[in-house]
Amino acid sequence: MHTYNCNQTKHMKFLPKLAGFLFVVSLFSSCIPQKEIVLLQDKSDDRNYQNPFQPLDNITDKYFLQPNDYLFINVSTPDPKISEFFNQSQSGNATTQRNQNFFFYQLDDSMNIDFPYVGKINMSNCNVRMGKERVQEALKPFLKEYSLTFKLASNTFTALGEFRKQGVIIMQKEQVTIFEAVAMAGGVTPFGKQRKMKLVRQLPDGPVTYQIDLTDKNIVNSEYYYIYPNDMLYVRPMKAKQLGIGESFSIGIITTALALYLTLQTIIN
Repeated sequence: MHTYNCNQTKHMKFLPKLAGFLFVVSLFSSCIPQKEIVLLQDKSDDRNYQNPFQPLDNITDKYFLQPNDYLFINVSTPDPKISEFFNQSQSGNATTQRNQNFFFYQLDDSMNIDFPYVGKINMSNCNVRMGKERVQEALKPFLKEYSLTFKLASNTFTALGEFRKQGVIIMQKEQVTIFEAVAMAGGVTPFGKQRKMKLVRQLPDGPVTYQIDLTDKNIVNSEYYYIYPNDMLYVRPMKAKQLGIGESFSIGIITTALALYLTLQTIIN
């Protein structure tokens, strides 16, 4: 008759405890907390919570034109011949292109555009509204009755990090919310830190980096609710991804491995 020694008995009694401990550890280590992924949470009742967002204020006037921006500019007058004269492409000017009656003018490093017949118009320290006013001022000596279309053409932002679609993305309208931008980038992966998203914004005095909590509903009424052209969004990965855990990872993998381990230990003993 086979008999178990004392050490074998203790070892067999220890296995269920080990199995329970590993199961609990794996459960907590493999699951992403709900507060990390649920958007628009009400955090006002959280301990020591302070709203980090400033109120929204005139978002359309806050973006200032930058070198290499493209502008849509079109002059329309009662006389089609005069309109065509001011909208004509200048020969040898690689920064002016015609497309569906609109004209693309690229700002050079000195913030100038070369406008037909008028010459150079400087756009330094201008938002879209002020840029239009400068073109109107430049046209005063030449035209009395006309309408002017002036729009920003280079509406793009950059998405990097834990987005499903990374790269430079075209904004389909002048105002895009940060949630629309995330959706255009395919959404954040399960391992993206939505509570610590970085927003890099080019201001007249230089680039500035902000940290944004996408899970906080107060962002809706804040100055970060709308993104600007040329903004860059970056979402860093969680430690789970750094450890090599993929999106297809599940608790079943750990429980299967644990069951196999216990089975082998039982056979060996």
